[in-house]
Amino acid sequence: MLTFGEELSGSDLKKWADWSIGFYYWSPSVSQIYAELKKLETLGFVRSREISESGERNRRVFEITESGIEVVRLWSRESPIETPVLKHGVMLRLWVGHLNDPDQLKAIVLDHICNLQAKKLEAIEHADHSENEPGWAFTQMSLRWVGRHFQAEIDLASQLLDDIDEAAARIAQGDIDAFGLPRPVRGGRWKEI
Repeated sequence: MLTFGEELSGSDLKKWADWSIGFYYWSPSVSQIYAELKKLETLGFVRSREISESGERNRRVFEITESGIEVVRLWSRESPIETPVLKHGVMLRLWVGHLNDPDQLKAIVLDHICNLQAKKLEAIEHADHSENEPGWAFTQMSLRWVGRHFQAEIDLASQLLDDIDEAAARIAQGDIDAFGLPRPVRGGRWKEI
């Protein structure tokens, strides 16, 4: 974020991360940001200064150095492409769907869809607000991608509503123990796959 030409405090960086990259990466805590800024300053990749504003307490703001720009540029150009790590709480709950009622699972999915719709609208709004900053063209592009990504997730989640019924019907055809848990046809099969 410091590559966009502004001096920013740690809390500014947190707000901007929440506003943009928090949709598709993660948004670190303020304490993590300040710890990283301290490391980056020690390495000479950022520099800081204290500023005072009328009626407010002094703030420490940071700007990127030339060597910091080169490190970010190098990372952006040459870092290996990684497979995104998916941490999906709703899907984890569906994975143990045999412990739940299909209607309750559908309610979870419907809540998930509502959350996704809200996040999609928020990302699109943030993209629209990026319009007047030419230097944010790629930021805007990524926020528009987030909107499309959330729409794809909404479509996938909507399909789950039918999939839950099919999975519940399959479970009902199997052997169920006294606790209501499915008995495996052949234990340990997952080891062979």
